[in-house]
Amino acid sequence: MCIFGAINQAKPLGRGIIYMLIAAFAFAWMNLLAKYLTDFHPLQVVFFRAFGTFVFIFPYMVFKKIPLIGKNVFWLSLRGLLSFSSLALFFIVIQRIPLGSAVALRYTAPIFSVIFAYLLLKEKVKPWQWVAFIISLIGAFVMKGVDFRIDTLSFAMIIGSSVLVGAVFAIVRYLGSREHLLTIINYFMVFSIVGSLFFMQHWRLPIGQEWYWVCSIGVLGLIGQVFFTLAFKLAETNTVAPIKYMELVYALIFGYFFLNETYGLLPIVGMSLVVFGLLLNVWIKRKG
Repeated sequence: MCIFGAINQAKPLGRGIIYMLIAAFAFAWMNLLAKYLTDFHPLQVVFFRAFGTFVFIFPYMVFKKIPLIGKNVFWLSLRGLLSFSSLALFFIVIQRIPLGSAVALRYTAPIFSVIFAYLLLKEKVKPWQWVAFIISLIGAFVMKGVDFRIDTLSFAMIIGSSVLVGAVFAIVRYLGSREHLLTIINYFMVFSIVGSLFFMQHWRLPIGQEWYWVCSIGVLGLIGQVFFTLAFKLAETNTVAPIKYMELVYALIFGYFFLNETYGLLPIVGMSLVVFGLLLNVWIKRKG
């Protein structure tokens, strides 16, 4: 109680930073569980992730009379489909390559987000932003070139996942002022649940303690989503967005202690280039 009291008494900026740290921590644990549940089909893990969030969000939306369908059905459905596809690819890759590598490579998503926003929403992009993105892409290819645990198929799938996330970001930006946040999130959950059901022939029932892990993955996803949203409501994007990259630090720590994953100098250099390029982009945007 004392901790929560201290957080509530902090200034909005401080709370925004704390909330983003909590969100990154929750997402990191969720990714660790997705990696840990290798005995389950990746699309079954997607189901656990989506259903665990849906059972909390849907009743709340009904109680608060938040629109379930929304007005922009096409864009909401496209967002749901792309988000489901991206998450499925991500969870497949998590089970194939080191956790830290998967998280780092998926951080190339903002590059594609800006590209889609430029093409679809006509948002301006500064020349130095393109330089920052090139640095991040170089880092991604350095990781692929020096870490032989990252096979070509996995690399293609994780970059594909990032491209889809980038498209989702642009769509969410478009829908942001037109639809309720929970309506947008709920489409993601529904499409993920329905889409994952097509792979039921590959599923199996959890046994014993596995029920705890499969339930936790959905709860952690919900916690991450809630605190992620709160962080952006309380502080400027340019302030809290870089803190999201703590998720990679958590992933490296968790991978080392729980999965015995280690990295050489060159893969770390590649990861650093990815993050540096994205942080440089945030700094460039902040400079106006």
